[in-house]
Amino acid sequence: MKKSELYKYAIEYFEQAMPVAETELNFNTPFELLVAVILSAQCTDKRVNMVTPDLLCRYPDAWEMSQAHPDEVYNYIKSVSYPNNKAKHLVGMAQKLCENFGGEVPDTLEELVTLPGVGRKTANVIQSVVWGKSAMAVDTHVFRVSHRIGLVPKRCTTPYSVEMELMKHIPTEIVPKAHHWLILHGRYVCKARQPECNNCGLTEVCKHYIGKQKKM
Repeated sequence: MKKSELYKYAIEYFEQAMPVAETELNFNTPFELLVAVILSAQCTDKRVNMVTPDLLCRYPDAWEMSQAHPDEVYNYIKSVSYPNNKAKHLVGMAQKLCENFGGEVPDTLEELVTLPGVGRKTANVIQSVVWGKSAMAVDTHVFRVSHRIGLVPKRCTTPYSVEMELMKHIPTEIVPKAHHWLILHGRYVCKARQPECNNCGLTEVCKHYIGKQKKM
C-alpha cells in the first residue's frame, strides 16, 4: 500500500470513528490551557483536571500567578508528577507572560517556546487548540501510534522528525483534529503495553498488527 493510500485509509477511519476529537484537559482561557498542558507532562489529563480547579481559582491569570512563590503553587499541584519543577515553571511562565506579552498567551511557536516549561510539543498544543493553527504536537501517544500504524518510518526517531513526516501527509485543515485522533487512539485503543487490536478498525493496514500476525 502506498503511503498516500495508508493516510487516506486512516483519516477516513478516524473521521468515522471519532468525528469529534478534542483535548480532554479542562480549560476556559488560553492561560488556563497553558497551565494545564505544562502540568500534563508525564501526567494523566485526569489527574491534571483534578488539580487545576483549585489552582486556577487561586491564580486565575498570569498577573496573579506571577506574584506567587513556587512553594505556594507546589501546595496546589503536589499530586502531579515533578511538582517542584512544574511549580517553578508555572511561576516563571506567568512572570514572562507579564513582562513580555502583557499577561496574554502568544500565538506563535517562536514566542511560546521562550516561556519556562514550554517546549515545542506544548507550544504546538496551544497553537492548535487555542488558535486553530495547523500544528502537530507529538507526545508519547502520537509517537507510538504513528510508528505502529506505519504512518512514519523507523528512521523517524525523534518527536520532531515524526511531526515533520505527519505534516507532509495530513491535510493542513485537519491537522488539529488529527493530533487528537492519534492521542485518543493511543490512550484508549493502541495502548503502550497491551494494544486492543480487537477494538481497532485499522488492523487491515496496521504495520504492527500485520507483522504480529505473520509471526504467529
